Amino acid sequence: MTKLTLGPIAYHWPPERRRDFYARIADEAAVDEVYLGEVICSKRAPFHEPDLPETIERLRRAGKTVILSTLAEVMLVRERKATAELASLEAPEIEINNAAGLFARGRRPHRIGPFMNAYNEATIAWMASQGATHVCLPVELPGPAVAVAAGAARALGMGVEAQVFGRASLAVSARCYHARAHGRTKDNCRHVCEEDPDGMPLRTTDDRPILRVNGIQTQSESYLALIDEIPELVAAGVTHLRLMPQAVDMAAAANLFRALLDARLSAAEAEARLREICGDAPLSNGFYHGKAGYRRIARAPAA
Repeated sequence: MTKLTLGPIAYHWPPERRRDFYARIADEAAVDEVYLGEVICSKRAPFHEPDLPETIERLRRAGKTVILSTLAEVMLVRERKATAELASLEAPEIEINNAAGLFARGRRPHRIGPFMNAYNEATIAWMASQGATHVCLPVELPGPAVAVAAGAARALGMGVEAQVFGRASLAVSARCYHARAHGRTKDNCRHVCEEDPDGMPLRTTDDRPILRVNGIQTQSESYLALIDEIPELVAAGVTHLRLMPQAVDMAAAANLFRALLDARLSAAEAEARLREICGDAPLSNGFYHGKAGYRRIARAPAA
């Protein structure tokens, strides 16, 4: 059965918001697996790491599998040490998002996260030879490339994951534009990113929303929403569908995707309900169809 997963929170939510969020996910969301951990900025980690043991236990009691994710970018000695400590764990499973984590983990079993750029079958085969058991494909891959990558990974016995909901991660940088936009430096940011729980809007000169800034990360303005495409993903060998946490009712979003997977909801009904959940946020699927990522490509009606 295709599994539904919840990716790690990308934003700097305060500890109480995180605790409430994961309590709802544990009690109400029909997800099979939950990724935890700081993936964007190590300066945020001390705010929520003390809650990790309790969060893990709460999710496990609810029947969820927990996976810990590493940072997407390792720049400092303390970040390298933190990554190595995480990579040394035997349990829970580890998702690696950076080459430093890959080096620290060695050939012990691990998952490959979406920041590791598994764009083709040769790369996936090499990752498998280094101990990878599961790969989350980059969000910008078009459908035919997803099918090739998924086929190669499944032939190697790997799990294959694809993001189907949430803002697309487009880039990470050594610089923190979020801090710079507020006249601060990265080292003296005073955690200004906490003011934007769904990312900081970035607009064009003619005042149109175009991107979101989240610390060192650049994201799409739109929420990726693969709905019509899910049967193709499953048929291609994708075993896990990832939802990324956004500042919306994620329990409702998860239950919607589960109903869609279980054929209890049509694609048209699912999209209508998802638009209600997401409010004014635009939905997109352009990357999957080989178009500009922000676009929403409608399926032609069946003949």
